[in-house]
Amino acid sequence: MTASETAVGTRTAHLAEMHSRFLQFLRGRIGDPATAEDILQVAYLKAMQHESELRQEESSVAWFYRILRNAITDHYRQAATRSRAIDQFTAEWSEGYEMQLQNQACTCIREILPDLKPEYRSAIEQVDLGGESVESFATSQNTTANNAYVRVYRARRAVARKLVQVCGTCATHKCLDCSCKLNK
Repeated sequence: MTASETAVGTRTAHLAEMHSRFLQFLRGRIGDPATAEDILQVAYLKAMQHESELRQEESSVAWFYRILRNAITDHYRQAATRSRAIDQFTAEWSEGYEMQLQNQACTCIREILPDLKPEYRSAIEQVDLGGESVESFATSQNTTANNAYVRVYRARRAVARKLVQVCGTCATHKCLDCSCKLNK
């Protein structure tokens, strides 16, 4: 065994002996013990792969701490990237899900609208089907916001009662699988 191989082996053994100190260092910055252990194992592999980069005058411990700090930075970058990807996926999925629900919603609502009182019909058409805010609806109806909220609430209750009469069980299941007599 050459002198340089002996030095490398001694440095590697010294790094292995400091396992608990390195792990404590990581846990203080990562929080999750299992993740800290994973990062340490990856850092050991990286150190073994790049031990030729260690200069004679440099402390192997300081060099390894630099590897650990870089590993921590990489960990947080990857976590941020994952978080952004999850947020984007969730937003796209939610938007698609809402559109899917709108497309599947019972078409009977439009069929029963003519049977409602005119003020209830306009509340459902403008707020629920048209997407208008209740405050905007109140302004268009020349009434207070409180009165508009009550009107929308009563209109929804009237629609629900009518849907149960007309649609039966499909109304009980939120009309997502409409199989009532109006759609046949």
